Amino acid sequence: MQQTQVTETWSSKMVFLMAAVGAAVGLGNLWKFPYTAGVSGGAAFVVVYLGAVALVAAPIMIAELIIGRRGRRSPPGSFSALAAEAKASPLWRWVGIINVAAVFIILSFYSVVAGWALAYLPKIAVGTFTGADGELVSAEFARLTASPGVLALWHAIFMALTVFIVGRGIQGGIEKAVKFLMPALFVMLVLLVGYAAVAGDFGQAITFLFQADFSKIDADIVLTAVGQAFFSVSVAMGLMISYGSYLPADTDIPRAALIIAGADTLVALLAGLAIFPLVFANGLDPAEGAGLVFITLPIAFGHMPGGVLFGSLFFLLLIVSALTSTIAVMEPIVAWADEHKGWKRKFTTPIAGLAAWLLGLVTVFSFNWWKDYHPLNDFETFAGKTVFDLLEYLATNIMLPVGGILIAVFAGWIMHRAASREEFGEATSVLYGPWRFLLRYVCPIAVGAVLLASLG
Repeated sequence: MQQTQVTETWSSKMVFLMAAVGAAVGLGNLWKFPYTAGVSGGAAFVVVYLGAVALVAAPIMIAELIIGRRGRRSPPGSFSALAAEAKASPLWRWVGIINVAAVFIILSFYSVVAGWALAYLPKIAVGTFTGADGELVSAEFARLTASPGVLALWHAIFMALTVFIVGRGIQGGIEKAVKFLMPALFVMLVLLVGYAAVAGDFGQAITFLFQADFSKIDADIVLTAVGQAFFSVSVAMGLMISYGSYLPADTDIPRAALIIAGADTLVALLAGLAIFPLVFANGLDPAEGAGLVFITLPIAFGHMPGGVLFGSLFFLLLIVSALTSTIAVMEPIVAWADEHKGWKRKFTTPIAGLAAWLLGLVTVFSFNWWKDYHPLNDFETFAGKTVFDLLEYLATNIMLPVGGILIAVFAGWIMHRAASREEFGEATSVLYGPWRFLLRYVCPIAVGAVLLASLG
């Protein structure tokens, strides 16, 4: 297929893999996966999760990379081109539009939360939390979220960093960033694991994360594992379609997808080994969700030797992981605007960043001025949810699963078999049949079950 829209390609397979792993690795890896594994059966959950990655997340990722490389356009453009090639309805472009809309919403609130990490880095670096108790740390976090001006400022700084990188293009911006950020991320993570092994209760963390308790595995845990795999590997966002559109023809897509999914899982497990030894050594609650990062961990670092240094390192790790994700999240938006409107990237990127920043103010206000505003309180499913909660629910619980199902259906049933086989490649062609079976039958059912569970 003629490459009418893409003028850049990745300079090497290794750079593409670093960028794609960076897209998948985010804030959720650093607390949600380890915590979910720990309370859901430990090693037993990890086994189910790995099965979900192999049978659901990786096949959809392969489909996205195939759609991107075959279409050589933004997500909507690639769906349009491939639907035309298959003589299918042009309405399939709406799958790509759903992808772009979802990542735009996600970028708006993700940048706000990443801004919290930016705000915390100088606080922990100057020893604000040294010797602090839970009341002081909680008050510090409450003070941060209660100030819309401060939150908006940090949100703006983080968005500006994202815009600066994406605006410089694939090789001039994203590649240069990930070549530095991804090695730095892994080095910081390994250093933090080493620190946790010395300063924390490593044995209890190992038990928490890896001691199998198969009695906890039920239908709900399986659905949780499938959902965690689906979201952790960052499929159905259009990220991999955009990144796939810059892939050279000789890249083995299935092998690349397995490397990306494997590296994402490794980061999540290492994050658990970095976080939970410190939590247990201080007798703190590991089941804190977002509070684990912004309340529980500052208490832990504040009471441990070297806490200022390694606490600063941890929040720097958070910022890096968030940044590698947001540059990937912004790319489909910019690629679509460039393609659809014919605007230059250097013009499109600041406009997209400003729009996402403005929408992000909804999230900012949901933690202060609008914290008691629950617009859908009359509906049981949405009772007590702020505007931010509703935005997050729309993007992650509805738009992403719907997008994932439609991507699987499109690649498995609509694309010409010859086209998907050609992009799949010869090196791993023995896997083509099983991949297509999973994509046509297993993935839509599994992701559909997650969607129905989240709606319930």
